Amino acid sequence: MCAWQRPRALQGRGVLHASHRLRALHRLQAVGALFGAGALRASHRLRAPQGRGARLGRARSGLRGRAGWGGGGAAAAPRRRAPMAASSKAVALLKRTLALSPPRGPPRALGRLRGGGRRAQLQRGAPATPPAPPLPAARLQPPPGSPLCPQDSLGCGLRTCYRYLNQTSRSFAAVIQALDGELRHAVCIFYLVLRALDTIEDDMSISLDIKVPMLHEFHSYLYQPEWKYMESKEKDRQVLEDFPTISMEFRNLSKVYQDVISDICHKMGIGMAEFLEKKVDSQHEWDKYCHYVAGLVGIGLSRLFSASELEDPIVGQDTELANSMGLFLQKTNIIRDYLEDQLEGREFWPREVWSRYAKKLSDLAKPENIDMAVQCLNELITNALHHVPDVLTYLSRLKNQSVFNFCAIPQVMAIATLAACYNNKQVFRGVVKIRKGQAVTLMMDATNIQAVKAIMYQYVEEIYQKIPSTDPSSNKTQQVIASIRAMSLPGSPMASRHHYSPIYLSCAMLLAALSWQYLSTISKATEEYVQAGEN
Repeated sequence: MCAWQRPRALQGRGVLHASHRLRALHRLQAVGALFGAGALRASHRLRAPQGRGARLGRARSGLRGRAGWGGGGAAAAPRRRAPMAASSKAVALLKRTLALSPPRGPPRALGRLRGGGRRAQLQRGAPATPPAPPLPAARLQPPPGSPLCPQDSLGCGLRTCYRYLNQTSRSFAAVIQALDGELRHAVCIFYLVLRALDTIEDDMSISLDIKVPMLHEFHSYLYQPEWKYMESKEKDRQVLEDFPTISMEFRNLSKVYQDVISDICHKMGIGMAEFLEKKVDSQHEWDKYCHYVAGLVGIGLSRLFSASELEDPIVGQDTELANSMGLFLQKTNIIRDYLEDQLEGREFWPREVWSRYAKKLSDLAKPENIDMAVQCLNELITNALHHVPDVLTYLSRLKNQSVFNFCAIPQVMAIATLAACYNNKQVFRGVVKIRKGQAVTLMMDATNIQAVKAIMYQYVEEIYQKIPSTDPSSNKTQQVIASIRAMSLPGSPMASRHHYSPIYLSCAMLLAALSWQYLSTISKATEEYVQAGEN
């Protein structure tokens, strides 16, 4: 019997033991109170593809979901006392469910408890499930033993693709599923195709004589219905083992989407193969590497936006701006993840820059070299800031709200991350993260171009205040900040195409990303409530 069917079967079994009922009910109350207080966890996945290639959507920080272009944030719950002795257990349950557990089956249990209507729940003190925007059916992962594809608006193959999307990157899945119309499906398939390509590139168990031809020819596998790869040892190998399902849904897309996805896949595969055994030496090669693993993603997404007719043709045609969108994210990730990449034996900082400050890149982490290390860090951040004017110009052209949110959120996360990293010795000692509440605020605020410009202005001012007068790149940093200020100030010549809807649209997207985790928590607490009665 399914978990969500159990409460109905238990109706009429008699009165539950009072103490067990009260304990389980307290858990429900505590979970509802904590969620209402802001105990959210939409993992911040800012990162664009990275890590010996384009590791799309798996931010190690907690965008590794790397928000190629999708990002998220988290808000920590304020401390408050839950009812009686159940508080600590409820807090642990909430954190465990929101932070670690996969999506559970549809939580129908609440509505099937004895007297389980909304009014009865309120009378008992149990939290009523808050109304949430309708989620695509693909967001729901059926429980074990249930049909993969019940009768609904999505076919079995597409439902499977959305399930893989959620399993490989929940935060990217959230922003993808907030997109409008058929664009949502096209971006979902685009992500999974690049995830499969990236899985091959990352798999160190595949020899180069096999891997290089696979990367070069991977785009052709999209048109081979039976192609799959069963030898991968990577965590996300399911996208290779069930590639026939992904390629089938790719072929079901409109040809205009197919052409974009196939072309980007081909170019990215060639770029990945080029950098398999090649280190990043010059700043030009740094830009080239970031283009292959992130800029191409930006170009592909922009072409999909225009192909959907939700955005004007110029969005997809201006590849320079789209490339800058990806490079800004990727450079931010590379800068922030210096220590993590060093520990895993990867190097992405350009030799042309770091060689002026140390004999080896790893030497920057030594305490005696910290001053030189920070100067190197500041120079790379200054390099990344040069992309901000392009980012603002790109965002100013967008007219669809869902596309704007999709693109803007990771960009404001990136500028906040750079501000936190600038002149910060901690980059060489540990992980530098923006605060969880700060991430949620950025997600909620970045819903129109004027708000994004204000956010950019705020964080470049924060960087400006930290510029050391003795820093070798201080003049360049001040110059690029001046150019960003000119575009960010009210009344600047760049104007948005539209005034976007108010903040409730951002709230709706956030709720769409989080409501399933909340409902899963309530479902689990309800099961404990029922099991207590059985005892």
